[in-house]
Amino acid sequence: GADRLPLGFRAMTREERVRQPDLAADLAPLVALSARIGADRHLIQGAGGNTSLKRGEREIWVKASGTWLARAEEKPIFVGLDLPQILRRLAALESDPAMPSRLDPGAVLRPSIETTLHALLPHRVVLHVHSVNALAFAVRADGRDRAAERLKGLRWAWVPYAKPGLPLTQAVRSVLPERPDVLLLANHGLVIGAETTSAAAALLTEVETRLAVTARSTPPADQATLARLARIAEGRYRPACLAEAHAAATDPVSLAMASQGALYPDHVVFLGPSPIPTSSISEAEYHLRTCRNPQGPALVLVAGAGALLRADLGPGAEEMAACLGLVLPRLDPAAPLVFLDVSQEAELLDWDAEKYRQSLNAASL
Repeated sequence: GADRLPLGFRAMTREERVRQPDLAADLAPLVALSARIGADRHLIQGAGGNTSLKRGEREIWVKASGTWLARAEEKPIFVGLDLPQILRRLAALESDPAMPSRLDPGAVLRPSIETTLHALLPHRVVLHVHSVNALAFAVRADGRDRAAERLKGLRWAWVPYAKPGLPLTQAVRSVLPERPDVLLLANHGLVIGAETTSAAAALLTEVETRLAVTARSTPPADQATLARLARIAEGRYRPACLAEAHAAATDPVSLAMASQGALYPDHVVFLGPSPIPTSSISEAEYHLRTCRNPQGPALVLVAGAGALLRADLGPGAEEMAACLGLVLPRLDPAAPLVFLDVSQEAELLDWDAEKYRQSLNAASL
């Protein structure tokens, strides 16, 4: 009935039920699409990505920070906000335009750190994904030119790298005169805007088809060796659970790229600063025997064997290890790559908003 909402949204107050009898019907398509794209690891990894819907001129509903799109039909993951308030606070250069603009100030969930980006875009529906195909272009120095060949005929824009949140929103503002429906975010991901949920889904499919990159064939993990190394680590490390993660170690080209640095923000947030330790099997065995630091590197790539994750890490780290194994085999060995520098990594690691998001993903699988 009119007083019920899809599971992706919190229950309405009595006042809201009277004022907005069509809220459930308006929001249901976004919940369904969010769950669908959230279940596709090629588009979304763990708590990454976000979606939103504007209702008229007054409201925007956006995914909450740290929640998983894949679970949109299972639990509340969306927050309602006053759209004009966000835009006023954004124009006034407030440090946090979104939090004070919640329709329910007592709500537990925090709006996504990308809420201002969603609010700024003119589209009714906005999808922000960390597509591994898009990342295969977004991390290249020549990514803009390469993507232009694929996206010809679409209204799209390249957005230079900026820290997620307000800096990224301001970077997006600079390309709005081009009226893009597609944003390719350098070293970050992809944004799609449309007037309906179905149109946004169709445009996302179109862009994904155009940007599709065939991954190199990679050998499977050597599970016996990884299990032996985990025993040597005495509970401090375990083999990565997701099969995709091991490609970063079993493919020599990917392994060489991984050792050079981090390519996108969520890698830093969930796997720590670069470089990722890479080693031969014998080197890994030696270090696991002799180094007993319980806060060692989050991810260790063992050449020819696979990926080891620190045992205390949860599903967010698992997903980001898998993302690495999906992105790297899609990169041309001769591609000029752009890695996040030390200062860019530092500002992500010392950011309260990302510490909060990380804390919500610390639970075990």
